[in-house]
Amino acid sequence: MRKSLPESLPAVLGVNLLLGVPGVVPVWLLSYFAVNWPLKALGWTVGEPTENDGMLPWLLVGGPVLLLFGLVWWLANRPLRRGSALEPRVYWPVGVLMTLVPSFALMIVL
Repeated sequence: MRKSLPESLPAVLGVNLLLGVPGVVPVWLLSYFAVNWPLKALGWTVGEPTENDGMLPWLLVGGPVLLLFGLVWWLANRPLRRGSALEPRVYWPVGVLMTLVPSFALMIVL
């Protein structure tokens, strides 16, 4: 039996908001990568002048961090999605946006 919308929505919002707190790290890693490589190559940003480590740190640190967070996020959301009354086309964007709220809050504050 599916939960009603008012019962399932707070759980979805709360879990994804809590996942967004450690999710600040992967979001920061992705933004740092984007600023220093593809956007810098296009001339849209000025990268970090001392960034000369190449791609090896991204393979050794960034990749596993992003992969681990993505796996934890998916494993936490999969059972919530099955028990939720929300449609998948609503559930997944709401989950992603709620996960990004702490990162957006830090960007506004800092």
